[in-house]
Amino acid sequence: MIRTTAVPRPVRVGTALLGVAGIVTLAGCSGGTSDAAAPAASEAAPTASSAPSTSAAADTSSTSGSYKDGTYEATGQYSTPESVETIDVTLTVAGDTVTAVEVTGDPQAAESKRYQGEFIGGIQSEVVGKKLDELSVSKVAGSSLTSGGFNKAVDTIKTEAKA
Repeated sequence: MIRTTAVPRPVRVGTALLGVAGIVTLAGCSGGTSDAAAPAASEAAPTASSAPSTSAAADTSSTSGSYKDGTYEATGQYSTPESVETIDVTLTVAGDTVTAVEVTGDPQAAESKRYQGEFIGGIQSEVVGKKLDELSVSKVAGSSLTSGGFNKAVDTIKTEAKA
């Protein structure tokens, strides 16, 4: 019998396993509404933690609730299949409610630039007017991984803004 397979069996099996791993990785980027996709992708990268950049309370004269009124900044990191990305988040808080939000990104990959841009374009309507304690986004304008970095930055801001 003549065997026509030019690729040895171990190579075929390895390639199949690599394909399955790729599908599982891409499933983490799917358009679901669950936060379960973000942790799966972040486990692939060695470090994906948030760190405060500069956090200064602009106006701390009023403490109407759990949080001091003011403007706070923090940096959140998140992992993509290509890189570790960061976004800077600035929140203005008054009476425990978010009154303004500004997000700036520094995308390392072309795809991250697109998703960060879409996230930045849609985040204001998701958070302005909401209580800081209730703030947690899972997917904004098609971007679910950027939401993870945003939530990490918000966690840092909550800690710094505690009255």
